Amino acid sequence: MTTSVFFGCAFIAFGPAIALFVFTIARDPLRVIFLIAGAFFWLVSLLLSSLVWFIAVQISNRDSPSQQKGLLIFGVVLSVLLQETFRFGYYKLLKKANEGLLALSQEDAMPISLRQLAYVSGLGFGFMSGAFSVVNILADSVGPGAVGIHGDSQHYFISSAFMTMAVILLHMFWGVVFFDSCEKKRWWSVAVVVLSHLLVSCLTFLNPQYEGSLIPAYVIMFLMGSWAFSCAGGSLRNLKLCLTCKDKDFLLANHRPR
Repeated sequence: MTTSVFFGCAFIAFGPAIALFVFTIARDPLRVIFLIAGAFFWLVSLLLSSLVWFIAVQISNRDSPSQQKGLLIFGVVLSVLLQETFRFGYYKLLKKANEGLLALSQEDAMPISLRQLAYVSGLGFGFMSGAFSVVNILADSVGPGAVGIHGDSQHYFISSAFMTMAVILLHMFWGVVFFDSCEKKRWWSVAVVVLSHLLVSCLTFLNPQYEGSLIPAYVIMFLMGSWAFSCAGGSLRNLKLCLTCKDKDFLLANHRPR
């Protein structure tokens, strides 16, 4: 493997997310703060799930393949549930924080809308999730060694990069839909977010049959992206204005806080 593989996979995995950060978040200090806070909440959820996983492994029979496989499934499900629990906790915290910001602000409108917070916090979750998903894979991509030398798939690194990109963007979409559903008390929508997160995570069990995990993950990403677009106030008219560069930031700058 070469450094070109490292940079290529890193660009695929984080390129879209970094572009979104630079063009929609980096210039606003409040958005940067909330993004970092969202990443921290995801990190705490990982810490708790890792602690439970460590204890479960210690008390399990390491010589039993079936038990170890069951523990792996348990770990994935627990991690997803904890992530969504912390997403809900972060939503409640942001509601309080936004009320405090409104009280301190001299303006009648909130300094940052809840939909903007949903987008920013979702991207924060995605950044941290992607970093932990692919950092070890990127480290291995510079060698030594050759992928597929024993007959395994040679698409390991590129597939991992595309899956990481999908998960990062999905966290952003899940955040928008989750927050909007909580605001409108549509709990069935919250359940759909949790179940789709579980489904995407469990799809990785199909590897190294990468087409079996990547294709469904990208279908789910497209559907969740369309749903998030609608929840954020998007429409075909807005999309046309955006694509013709007549309304570049209609989802963020021109959205009325609520």
